[in-house]
Amino acid sequence: MFENKERTDISKLGEFGLIDHLTKNITLTNPSTIKGAGDDAAVLDFEGKKVLISTDLLLEGIHFDLAYTPLKHLGYKAIQVNLSDIYAMNGIATQVTVSLGLSSKFPLEAVEELYEGMLIACKKYNVDIAGGDTSSSKQGLVISVTSIGYADEQDICYRNTAEEGDLICVSGDLGGAYVGLQLLEREKNIFLENPQIQPDLEGKDYIVERQLKPEARRDIVLLLKSLGVKPTSMIDVSDGLSSEVIHICTQSEKGCNLYEEKIPLDPMTYETAREFNLDPTVCALSGGEDYELLFTIRQSDYDKIKNDPDISIIGNITEKAAGMNIISKSGIVHPLKAQGWNSFK
Repeated sequence: MFENKERTDISKLGEFGLIDHLTKNITLTNPSTIKGAGDDAAVLDFEGKKVLISTDLLLEGIHFDLAYTPLKHLGYKAIQVNLSDIYAMNGIATQVTVSLGLSSKFPLEAVEELYEGMLIACKKYNVDIAGGDTSSSKQGLVISVTSIGYADEQDICYRNTAEEGDLICVSGDLGGAYVGLQLLEREKNIFLENPQIQPDLEGKDYIVERQLKPEARRDIVLLLKSLGVKPTSMIDVSDGLSSEVIHICTQSEKGCNLYEEKIPLDPMTYETAREFNLDPTVCALSGGEDYELLFTIRQSDYDKIKNDPDISIIGNITEKAAGMNIISKSGIVHPLKAQGWNSFK
């Protein structure tokens, strides 16, 4: 939770005063942003491009725990998880709107810290904050971010266009965010039992960062474009690899073969999962929050991506009748099951 000797009650500013205070340092950088925050609506001009829009809602106690999530990191992550949806359509993100529901426990200084993280993320990814809203909340912190971007019509990638024979690819590595979450939860519980014991996260920076400060993969969109590869389908890995593969197969009316030995795992993810008596592969399949890009490509594009260290080929698309399967390291075929994040469980 936010601790600071300086504490300015938000009620002193009022809603519009708070919005003015948070948005006064926004600098618009995208030519498509004609008018940003400060009027009844933003004005955008994409000059003939197709507009992409996605919205995510983050709720305290459901999507994040302020016991171990710094507000600046939370602001950064709130932007990243939204940008990821635009990149998953093979587009470029250019604007976001940010709406906050704030309980009375948050002083102005806490909101400034949250917003600072958002501004850092936007600056890094060349995205404008183009508007938003604030309100009081009786249920803790509520963050709603809408991301806006663009793409040429022929470049847009959907989930329902994978074809039989396509190769299944994923960027980066998987499972780290979930294992990082297990580590943070463990240290929180130890602290609650004995507040004198400080968190022990030494040597675990990578997986902690995967959970607290994910990076949307704009670089993969730009890389594929530079290689002359247009994915036949694409989705971001927010709910776990198995769920996302199943989304593509179901919507494309296809089956798949996924190979366990091909799933990319960072050594720290693997070792820490074992420390928790978790199967590293299950963490990758069902963990979620990695925000990597899962996509399919034609076999004819294999040579263009085969040597890239940040892209792993993990399987192939089959006919629907063959089913959705994962082949274990020992060669045993198992039905692929979605056991990832469920917003309503």
